[in-house]
Amino acid sequence: MKRVALITGGGSGIGAAAARRFAARGMRLVLVDRDEERGTAVADELGSRFVAADVGSLADNERAVRVAVAEFGRLDVVLLNAGVPGRCGLADFTELSYRDTMRTNVDGVVYGLCACLPQLRRQGGGSVVVTASLAGITGSPDLFYATSKHALIGLVRSAAPQLAADGVRINALCPGLVDTPIIAGYRSSLEKAGLRIADPAEAATAVETILADGVSGGVWVVQAGRPASLLPVPEVVPAGW
Repeated sequence: MKRVALITGGGSGIGAAAARRFAARGMRLVLVDRDEERGTAVADELGSRFVAADVGSLADNERAVRVAVAEFGRLDVVLLNAGVPGRCGLADFTELSYRDTMRTNVDGVVYGLCACLPQLRRQGGGSVVVTASLAGITGSPDLFYATSKHALIGLVRSAAPQLAADGVRINALCPGLVDTPIIAGYRSSLEKAGLRIADPAEAATAVETILADGVSGGVWVVQAGRPASLLPVPEVVPAGW
């Protein structure tokens, strides 16, 4: 039986690269993106199903899962990859801009996870990969982007033990700089600064590494020219325990 994957943000960047890698392995795909033109183009290229959706809507996430199950009968892999750069900082803060960042980067992952879990539990398991960022374990001038990605690390590490009994694994992918639409506005300045930018295919390879490994709750770092590596979990024991 062919495995089935659902990918949010599948119309470009890491999502599209992962879709191409999965399709080459014979997986059946449902690509989710709010950019219909890009999403449809990648889906048509791969003979996959495309769902136009806003990941910041729980109902849209649930609809995408229903499409996957109706089309292919199951769901094995969920790559919650959709994301946006920060829309503001402290100096130019607005509630609307802040919520736009959190709505996609945090709500979109929480809603995607909640939407797919009933199906994964019915099947007895599956694997969820969340695209976080190196900014989620260090920091970034893009303040609220970093804030959102730190939240995803906490989600993955906290959800993993709760999902273990259901046979559901969840891991976080933390790419460094990757050639995606998120960095398009300042790509040239990054290159002038001598920073290396990874090809999305490198991140897609890291997703495959995560799926092949048996770990859950892992935080995986991938940077240009380097294979994915599992970040050690700090051993912190609260006082009094």
